[in-house]
Amino acid sequence: MATILIVDDEQDIRELIAMNLQREAYDVLEAADGLEAVAIAKKELPDLILLDLMLPEKDGYGVFQDLKANKKTQPIAIIMLTARGKLDERIMGLSLGADDYVCKPFSPKELMLRIKNVLSRVQTHPAGAITQNGDFKLDKNELKFYLCGEEIDLTITEFKLLVVLIESADTVQERGDLLRRIWGYNDMIQTRTLDTHIKRLREKLGSHGNRIETLRSVGYQFNSSDSSN
Repeated sequence: MATILIVDDEQDIRELIAMNLQREAYDVLEAADGLEAVAIAKKELPDLILLDLMLPEKDGYGVFQDLKANKKTQPIAIIMLTARGKLDERIMGLSLGADDYVCKPFSPKELMLRIKNVLSRVQTHPAGAITQNGDFKLDKNELKFYLCGEEIDLTITEFKLLVVLIESADTVQERGDLLRRIWGYNDMIQTRTLDTHIKRLREKLGSHGNRIETLRSVGYQFNSSDSSN
């Protein structure tokens, strides 16, 4: 089973999460502050990190940025945790590229489901599979993306989203379908997660960002040809 690092300065929360994870047969690691979290993540390379934002020594944003700046820890999936109602924190977390976001207080059952959804996304890439469309190349074995031969760093969620769009090039992908396939959300949920990830993905694609077309109120489409030409 996967290894999960719990990062929270509140011991009772760590114990509650750890108990539920162990019931699901996950291996569990714990850290009580940001510096300890970075050290453990670099040494143990867990499959997923549950990252509280309000931490001593180094806050959750700092931890996230340190891990994503390191080649070894960049692929680790991260679910951010924060107090309910902190809308600005949620927006910032998603804009940075977090794989998911859970508000406190949370239901342990919901948290376990979100963990399973995230892990299913990062662990199901076919070995040796290559997806390519013109200058866009994605190696689903190595989880690497190349644009015009240059490697571009993507989060796991951005990578998965780009794979889905490119493998369905020139075909509209409806919002509901993308939310189900990438995040495991149902049709009824109202979220800006998809739009935030598309925005960040376009920014990383630079002048090629217009290849991802928005179809208002419908969804998104990857165009095989550059619409600006």
